[in-house]
Amino acid sequence: MENPSPTFPFFPILGLVLFFLGSFVCQAQARAFFVFGDSLVDNGNNNFLLTTARADNYPYGIDYPTRRPTGRFSNGLNIPDLISEAMGSPSTLPYLSPQLRGENLLVGANFASAGIGILNDTGIQFLNIIRIRQQLEYFRQYQARVSALIGEAETVRLVNEALVLITLGGNDFVNNYYLVPVSARSRQFSLPDYVVYIISEYRKILASLYEFGARRVLVTGTGPLGCVPAELAMRGRNGECSVELQRAAALFNPQLVQIINSLNDEIGSHVFIAVNTQMMHMDFVSNPQAYGFITSKVACCGQGPFNGIGLCTPASNLCPNRNVYAFWDPFHPSERANRIIVQQILTGTQEYMHPMNLSTILAMDSRT
Repeated sequence: MENPSPTFPFFPILGLVLFFLGSFVCQAQARAFFVFGDSLVDNGNNNFLLTTARADNYPYGIDYPTRRPTGRFSNGLNIPDLISEAMGSPSTLPYLSPQLRGENLLVGANFASAGIGILNDTGIQFLNIIRIRQQLEYFRQYQARVSALIGEAETVRLVNEALVLITLGGNDFVNNYYLVPVSARSRQFSLPDYVVYIISEYRKILASLYEFGARRVLVTGTGPLGCVPAELAMRGRNGECSVELQRAAALFNPQLVQIINSLNDEIGSHVFIAVNTQMMHMDFVSNPQAYGFITSKVACCGQGPFNGIGLCTPASNLCPNRNVYAFWDPFHPSERANRIIVQQILTGTQEYMHPMNLSTILAMDSRT
């Protein structure tokens, strides 16, 4: 007589499936975080691309927990890392990272890519970068992947309740309008008209984020573009900020606040939060000693005047104490400067965070 076919207990297997599904849904209860933008918020996507806009060499990451370069344009942690830290969450992984799968997806994702701007022709010299419309397409793909894990309804809830950070605009000036003395865009537009144009394009991007389900979006303005070490070296006079780039920032930032207010009025809710990174930076740029810095003009890593020429490389000058430098490299703040910025994002007054700061948002949302 043949032995009967072996049977497997159905209920334990079903229980195991429900356990794993439950663990995914439970993980989704924590607030997800999504990041879009440029090198100020890129956590390493460009490491997976054939591009010159990379931060994958020493001494980048010299103060990161692993002491290794990660693709962040920082000596250590960047602004998204520090926001995640404040929310008690792990840092979001780059969307292109092979590690972004399973439960890691439920933490959120970082879609940012160094070199990009509002416009598609910004950063063309960097070749293969993830332009903003492609970042939004990856966000759509992300949602499809998460739906396969926790179902469509839970995915909608996860995205609606998530925090979103978007940082765009600086490269549209530095790596487009002012990239060369007479650029294509500067021949096409006067500076005021160019700002009106890119602001109108940015409004479309923010509206798309809302259509994709984003309901709490931190929108940063540009920092003091003319005061970074690169611009002091290339355009400034006697160590003073570049007048023309400061004018660009002064035109761009108020108009960004206007479209944020306009979108919120149309929606009938405070979806978009204006982050006044210009003021946050200028606090320590104009008075570095008050914040414990010895300089806000000279980059820690670089070469030439103000260490502002070229890239940060293993052959560059490197300061011994990154905590006393406001700028890590010719364009990007040090980790310590990023911590000052994030503290203002968390607790700043309406001058810095309009209409409310992140701590207020988190407290309000925890009660709903």
